[in-house]
Amino acid sequence: MKKVFLYDTTLRDGTQAEDVSFLVADKIRIAQKLDELGIDYIEGGWPGSNPKDIAFFKDVKKVKLRHAKIAAFGSTRRAKTTPAKDNNIQTLIQSSPDAVTIFGKTWDFHVKEALRINLEENLELINDSLAYLKEHVAEVIYDAEHFFDGYKANPDYAIQTLKAAESAGVDCIVLCDTNGGTMPFEVAEIIKTVKKQIRKPLGIHTHNDSDCAVANSLVAVENGIVHVQGTINGFGERCGNANLCSIIPALKLKMGRDCVSDAQLQNLRITSRYIYELANLVPNKHQPYVGNSAFAHKGGVHVSAIQRHPETYEHIRPEKVGNVTRVLVSDLSGRSNILAKAEQFNINIDSKDPVTLEILEDIKTMENQGFQFEGAEASFELLMRRALGNLKNFFSVIGFRVIDTKRHEDEMPSSEATVQVKVGGKIEHTAAEGNGPVNALDHALRKALEQFYPQLKEMKLFDYKVRVLPAGKGTASVTRVLIESGDKTARWGTVGVSDNIIDASYQALVDALQYKLMRDQES
Repeated sequence: MKKVFLYDTTLRDGTQAEDVSFLVADKIRIAQKLDELGIDYIEGGWPGSNPKDIAFFKDVKKVKLRHAKIAAFGSTRRAKTTPAKDNNIQTLIQSSPDAVTIFGKTWDFHVKEALRINLEENLELINDSLAYLKEHVAEVIYDAEHFFDGYKANPDYAIQTLKAAESAGVDCIVLCDTNGGTMPFEVAEIIKTVKKQIRKPLGIHTHNDSDCAVANSLVAVENGIVHVQGTINGFGERCGNANLCSIIPALKLKMGRDCVSDAQLQNLRITSRYIYELANLVPNKHQPYVGNSAFAHKGGVHVSAIQRHPETYEHIRPEKVGNVTRVLVSDLSGRSNILAKAEQFNINIDSKDPVTLEILEDIKTMENQGFQFEGAEASFELLMRRALGNLKNFFSVIGFRVIDTKRHEDEMPSSEATVQVKVGGKIEHTAAEGNGPVNALDHALRKALEQFYPQLKEMKLFDYKVRVLPAGKGTASVTRVLIESGDKTARWGTVGVSDNIIDASYQALVDALQYKLMRDQES
């Protein structure tokens, strides 16, 4: 099995993405997670560009990594100076990384227009920058910026820049598709030509502007590339970088390349979600391999088939990348979906049981009204248990009232909710204020119930989504509310639908509380 080295640049290239920013502490935690995943090189940043990256290289030395090397990123020296006097080069050395990666100009257009020097001078600054770094750093990697565009514009000069790097004794030369516009068939042909003239190990660094970054990286490996750069979740400038969450399992499972162990591969989804969390971004549920929907099945025919043979509709076993098969319940569902969900919830149900058909009809009727159970599996489990008659009624709400008051034009409205809740034979009448009517209702319900069920204090509301369903009624349209709640051990989704947003929210809130109490009773 041929070894492919993985080079992660989430902490540098990834932070150039819109809406992505990490604190120094976040970067340290991510580096540790990448090390656990089996990444060979972690590019920590550009120490010459900002104080945050300087702090990272200082702090990461205090952390013991099992496998990964820390790489610092920078550029070749400035024109009309020497490496010994170039502040960027010196800062790279002073950061004391395990490896240094610098980029240089490959495209003659950039040399003339961006650097405004002649082509020969550019070859000199590539060569002497790398040669100087090799005297001071154990491992030096050269990123040939805009290589593919440069090669297409002037192939002879593009190869000359690689030779200038090779003669400096660099350890690896990385071919970069910086603008992300190169096609896979172009990558293959160009790499074949390069390999005839360059003997040093080659790497690949691609961007996703043409939606080909992962494909280009895999094609490059197929044509002899041994070093692959990318980011977790494809974070990066513009349309992003090559997504290592797709590249790693493709290399390991599809191409038979040695890159991470089986155990490390099972951490892929955890790593993906961890970095989404630190970036404060909502995970892409449709992301290949690691997304929530990557192995989710909705159509009844699909579900029936995967229950017999998962490979009928799954290209790999999801457990290999730390994911799971999910069966969705919707108006497309058949009996097999209901049976599969029942099994998931440890509910005994017979395919011939009339209750199964009743549940199926209820689902289709409710989804026709606007309910959606794909993101609200807790509400679906409650629905199923009610139909089977095995759900304990922990409480019932006799009624509620919500009042919004705005006394002055320049003041925010105040919200107050009053609820009457019956637990056993006792009725509790409670009021509470909140930040908006739904928050007030949530506070009032909890205030009424927590004296009976103290465990509700550890339950939190993580997400609240409102969707106005197209009904052609304007402000009188039907509203769907999805709520994600959770405690220390799990998260669950509930749903409510009504032409009144408070009522829809109430339905989802009550389901969330009922589900928490049911889980605790069974655990």
